[in-house]
Amino acid sequence: MFWLVLILSGALEAVWATALAASDGFRRPRPTVLFAVALVLSMAGLAWAMTGLPAGTAYAVWVGIGAVGTVLLAVARREERLDLARGLLLLVLVGCVAGLKAVA
Repeated sequence: MFWLVLILSGALEAVWATALAASDGFRRPRPTVLFAVALVLSMAGLAWAMTGLPAGTAYAVWVGIGAVGTVLLAVARREERLDLARGLLLLVLVGCVAGLKAVA
């Protein structure tokens, strides 16, 4: 259960990071509210997951999922391009996150 909550919290990290960028410095209310809600839920999930997982592993997995998710959301929204080098590096990052889960 700790891993599931951690994965969902990592996905919410991508949501709040994307909403933060879309909030235009907290000038747009809907992205600002989405940012705040996703941030609180993401941090709460991370904190809970850390009660059953090593802190360093949990944090690294959370950040990795959030980073990859944020890039993929930006690509889906056509705000960034995904070239071969970036795609390969994201795959390496996903592999590292999976590796951390495998050895934890």
